[in-house]
Amino acid sequence: MQSSISKLFDLKHKVAVVTGGAMGIGAQVAERLGQAGAVVAVADLDIERARGVAERIRASGSIGKAFTCDVSRLPDIRRLVDTVAEAFGRLDILVNNAGIFPQSPALEVSEATWDKVQAVNLKGAFFLAQAAAQQMIKQGDGGSIVNIASIDALHPMGRLVPYDTSKAGLVMMTRSLAFELGARRIRVNAIAPGVIQTPGADAALTIMAESGSVGRLKAQLVSHVPLGRLGTPDDIARAVLFFVSPAADYVTGSTLVVDGGFLLG
Repeated sequence: MQSSISKLFDLKHKVAVVTGGAMGIGAQVAERLGQAGAVVAVADLDIERARGVAERIRASGSIGKAFTCDVSRLPDIRRLVDTVAEAFGRLDILVNNAGIFPQSPALEVSEATWDKVQAVNLKGAFFLAQAAAQQMIKQGDGGSIVNIASIDALHPMGRLVPYDTSKAGLVMMTRSLAFELGARRIRVNAIAPGVIQTPGADAALTIMAESGSVGRLKAQLVSHVPLGRLGTPDDIARAVLFFVSPAADYVTGSTLVVDGGFLLG
């Protein structure tokens, strides 16, 4: 029997964790999951902003709660998963969104920068996925993990070698986890956003523009996007909603590029 459209995107009785959920893509993902009926744990180092997102989720009629978590620290990861499972009884969805992207010419990247980027973007994502999967296996009815990668995993933009490397690793990690966890009914997918208008991206574009105009740089970027605009956090949130919903029950190990066609140029 076919499910109705509303049921295909219904996340009632599901519990989701979104890392880096205090702002930008993570905040919009958290709010969209809440609108679909999920209980949402908003995890971030910036607890005050995370609380603001949780408040908006509650205002929309769902349950939202903020949690402090440094995804580069394994004790924080374990505590987050255990606390969420204890508070809400289960964990069904993990969105690995937390990430950093310091810019530097390749010949000037320090060991400290390299290690920090890998710890947050790749190591943290893996051990969160591991901890979440262990909880999902205890529950016995599967789950969904979505890793937020980047088009930089597929096409370098310059001055971001540690970031690009971490995101490329995240794409392969997604496939590897999907291969191993499929038998446990845990689906693992990734999204590769293009240039998305977020506070972090705006700060990065300011650095890239150097002495030039950020507006001019954005116009140049838009000129390479067939759909004629930069992306928004909600463009990514809607893709996440698809992956974690029953509509994607037969999708795992995939990386969905959401870039308005930027990579086609």
